[in-house]
Amino acid sequence: MQIAIPLFERFTALDAIGPYDVLSRLPGAKVTFIAKEPGLVRSDNAMLAINADAALSDLPHPDVVVVPGGYGTRPLLEDQQMLDWVRTAHESSTWTTSVCTGSLVLAAAGLIDGLDATTHWAAAGELERLGARYVEQRVVRHGKIFMAAGVSAGIDMALTLAAEIAGDEIAQTIQLYIEYDPQPPFDSGAPSKAPASVMALARAVGETEQVASG
Repeated sequence: MQIAIPLFERFTALDAIGPYDVLSRLPGAKVTFIAKEPGLVRSDNAMLAINADAALSDLPHPDVVVVPGGYGTRPLLEDQQMLDWVRTAHESSTWTTSVCTGSLVLAAAGLIDGLDATTHWAAAGELERLGARYVEQRVVRHGKIFMAAGVSAGIDMALTLAAEIAGDEIAQTIQLYIEYDPQPPFDSGAPSKAPASVMALARAVGETEQVASG
């Protein structure tokens, strides 16, 4: 089972690594990080780089597509090379997935027009302008398309997908092996839960990071 994770400059690291760490443990799985050209691709804060072992053109028909998010997704919305790859891969994929603002790329490729969809809460308006309907859900599924909300939700999505592919027991075994047992110290991980002051600070931090990252 060939799993492709396309990378681009200013991707969010956990968007890619969370699903990778889950899906790479499936029996028979081979995960390949790809990009327009092979080589190092830097994350949104430029502190981390992941090596893309292959070009988009080297892997046009993977079984599973995982599109991560990050500030770098915005240029992709008009990047015909990436959008064409997503459309082509989706035509033959068994599963097409996204994490965080990766769903904006699915929307720009025309894969989720008029459908309920999720993304990072700060990108809800962008998602709707691209033709989908934002819902505040951790994981949203439409047939073979799975979408995760922001960043850490990619792990939930990957475990959900792992259960579809290999069954609940295998998915639970992966969950246990990576000791994914969230017990956060605060209950402010979604807009509907966070205090107003925290939401305001998060928006300000997000705007500052977006400017700082380019």
